[in-house]
Amino acid sequence: MMNTEKSKTTEGKAIKNRRTLLDRRMDKILAQEEQGRNSTRLTSRTMRKVLSNKLAVIGAALFLIICILCFAAPLFTRYPPTQISLKERAAAPSTTHIFGTDQMGRDIWSRMLYGGRVSILVGLGSALGSALIGVTLGMLAGYKGGWLDKIILKISDLFLSIPQLVLIIIMVALVGQSLENIILIFILTGWPSMYRMARSKVLSLKEEEFVQALKAFGVSDIKITFKHMLPNAIGPIVVNITLSTAMFILQEASLSVLGYGVPQTVSTWGNIINVIANAGTIRYDWLGIWWYYVPCAAMLVLFVLSINFIGDGLRDASDPTQIG
Repeated sequence: MMNTEKSKTTEGKAIKNRRTLLDRRMDKILAQEEQGRNSTRLTSRTMRKVLSNKLAVIGAALFLIICILCFAAPLFTRYPPTQISLKERAAAPSTTHIFGTDQMGRDIWSRMLYGGRVSILVGLGSALGSALIGVTLGMLAGYKGGWLDKIILKISDLFLSIPQLVLIIIMVALVGQSLENIILIFILTGWPSMYRMARSKVLSLKEEEFVQALKAFGVSDIKITFKHMLPNAIGPIVVNITLSTAMFILQEASLSVLGYGVPQTVSTWGNIINVIANAGTIRYDWLGIWWYYVPCAAMLVLFVLSINFIGDGLRDASDPTQIG
């Protein structure tokens, strides 16, 4: 009788353990499904807010159109950007040359499209490089604190204490003009703002309950910082990247007009606009040669506006206080 009761008790415990194990597995599966649903709902809600922002939609459409025109330039023009035709110098817009030619007979429409590739590369590449350095340092220094945070903070203060355009001109004068140097200088002067933004987000997140729980479970600092805290700060980072892209494109154009940008042999939007500075050696009526600079300046303005519209839409959509 005793053996029978013991066997029943043992069997009952085994069944209970099996049910407990199954319950745990089911709870884990349900939690993963719920997390996936929440993530999907958040993503769809964010997309709805972006799509409901008319300026963001217009900006995205302009951005795609200009990128397609520039990166598929051979499909939209038959002239190489460096082809010189002395017989067609300073030709007005016509069916042959949609936006005319410059003082060397080069097709301006072709130069705009091929130059857009370089300008977009400079802007986007510099913004991504600045974000990679600034966000990495900001996440690590903000979470760790101590001497690392103090040293990097002082270095960023040093960079920010000098006007960025002045600092860029000084660096260009020291290392020389080239496409690679311009991108590298933009990255070196652009990371402090990214660093401060990422650092401020980490300082506000590091005291949250989920971070304290991860610490209690012994999760490594690197995993906490980049796997669990970075996704919560990705919204402002993406917005900052978009706005930095527009800023770097404008800075490249400004440097080209001043003569410190990408070498004149490389077509960029800034170099195309800068051609008006040298046009006076041939003709002095700037209004009479409006096609030298107006079409390219218009494309530059539209592209920068499109990026700013996209950034504003992403900022509004990722702001927790705006999510309904």
